[in-house]
Amino acid sequence: MKRVQNHAPALTSDEQKWIDQNAAEQAQRHERIVADMEDMSEQRDSWIDAFLERIQIRGFNYNCDLLRKIKKEELPKKPKRRFKVVF
Repeated sequence: MKRVQNHAPALTSDEQKWIDQNAAEQAQRHERIVADMEDMSEQRDSWIDAFLERIQIRGFNYNCDLLRKIKKEELPKKPKRRFKVVF
């Protein structure tokens, strides 16, 4: 029995051009997004610092209305590598 997903039809030259064009456009969009995310790195770092401070002072909601303050030694250490934004 032939399995359909194992046999793709051959692409015409127009279809391949369209795929290549769209892939190039997508790569350009991705580069712009990455550049924008890198431009925001200082602001993002301040958001992270504010969050870590807030969970030490106010606490972290772990069940319904129960808050638990996070001790400084429980906080994650900042990695030495570049911050990676997943989108």
